[in-house]
Amino acid sequence: MRRNDKARMSNDEGMTKAKDQNMRENYDPFGDDGEVSIVREEPDGKRVYDLEERTARFGEAVIDFAKEIPQGAVTNRITSQLVGAGTSVGANYVEADDAVSKKEFLKNISTCRKEARETKHFLRMIGRDVPELKPRGRALWMEARELHLIFSKIWRSKRND
Repeated sequence: MRRNDKARMSNDEGMTKAKDQNMRENYDPFGDDGEVSIVREEPDGKRVYDLEERTARFGEAVIDFAKEIPQGAVTNRITSQLVGAGTSVGANYVEADDAVSKKEFLKNISTCRKEARETKHFLRMIGRDVPELKPRGRALWMEARELHLIFSKIWRSKRND
């Protein structure tokens, strides 16, 4: 077997879960269309580092985005799930911030991670169903991705404390 053959193997043939997860975290289904629209920034360009505020703004942006989605049998179901997941990220972060035990904190941060990933999924589905919303959906997808990575890092750090 050549040295590079191992890198070409499928997940069943030896690719580690970590590599698979890294590929998934770096995957961008919307592609780079050159438009950069970031939810977390103030109008004057100052970054928002307060996760409670950042997740609240993200939830608001998801709600505003959902209002732009045309009604239809498929999009109605996806839209309600998108709004539920997108707004749950912040709600679960608030619960984690008020946790009384490490176990409760980890459970709520884990839920934040899951809701952020779920939001990415539904944004991708809306982008497929309503292509004209892809640019706005991509900006939200990127923010959901960053939030997922942040919560994953917090979860891993606190779990190992």
